[in-house]
Amino acid sequence: MKSPLLSLPGAVAAEGQDEGVAAHYGDLFREQRALADGTGLVDLSHRGVVTVTGDDRLSWLHLLLTQHVSELPAGRATEALILSPHGHIEHALYLVDDGATVWAHVEPGTQEALIAYLESMKFFYRVEVADRTDDFAVVHLPAGSIAEVPEGVAVRETPYGRDLFLPRADLESYAAAHGPVAGILAYEALRIEGHRPRLGFETDHRTIPHEVGLIGTAVHLDKGCYRGQETVARVQNLGKPPRRLVFLHLDGSEVHLPGHGTPVRLAADGAEGRQLGFITTSARHHELGPIALALIKRNVPLDAELLAGDTAAAQETVVEA
Repeated sequence: MKSPLLSLPGAVAAEGQDEGVAAHYGDLFREQRALADGTGLVDLSHRGVVTVTGDDRLSWLHLLLTQHVSELPAGRATEALILSPHGHIEHALYLVDDGATVWAHVEPGTQEALIAYLESMKFFYRVEVADRTDDFAVVHLPAGSIAEVPEGVAVRETPYGRDLFLPRADLESYAAAHGPVAGILAYEALRIEGHRPRLGFETDHRTIPHEVGLIGTAVHLDKGCYRGQETVARVQNLGKPPRRLVFLHLDGSEVHLPGHGTPVRLAADGAEGRQLGFITTSARHHELGPIALALIKRNVPLDAELLAGDTAAAQETVVEA
């Protein structure tokens, strides 16, 4: 779905998973600084929007999600996962209940598979699941923003900002009143700085929640049974995950950033050494310079100097070894 904000001056379209919104509007660092200062907004209208209504919506979702939501207060934001039977991450939901409806936004293009799974699990519960992507656009206001939230709009309030489920027809007028608009690259740079994993970037087909730091934020350890819980409990109580997420400071002298999937090796072993992991996301930060997140083997020493492709990288711990 192509955003109308791509018609704004300077807009450069994003590619890949974020196709449909702007990568930037001509000045990446200015856009980052604006967000860091609590001004402007980010167009996330390419993300899927799913709603769940009905008297049983919270108790039903509680049975399916990794998060404790049976008694979720109206207006309190949370995030949750759906796992495979073996505990691998399949879906990530960023949700809020407004007292009558659970609103969730998900990765672009994943809503159909998510809804198909939810529909298959309805049984006798009084719930209705709907794809509202055509009608509602997600807009992100950074932490500290004083932008007005229209009456009746569902809002997820988080430590790093507010996500609005805005009627899609109001997107252009809201952006004109509360801009400047920042591109997805600015948003991603601040996400990387905050060590926040993203489905399909920091995860692959075998990622478990422990590896990317989602225990506690998206996985509640003291709730009842859900699909994949056995793996979560076993790793939590008896072992360690095979991989861990790290934050990397990249050599700023390199012209090109290492892209998703770039091999990570020990610097001491050189570019032909054994691969120990891969870059998940990289960005140029307005203060920190080139940065990245990477998923590496758990037993890599915490103080080891690394290579991301040919680029030197110093690691910071996100998930403990």
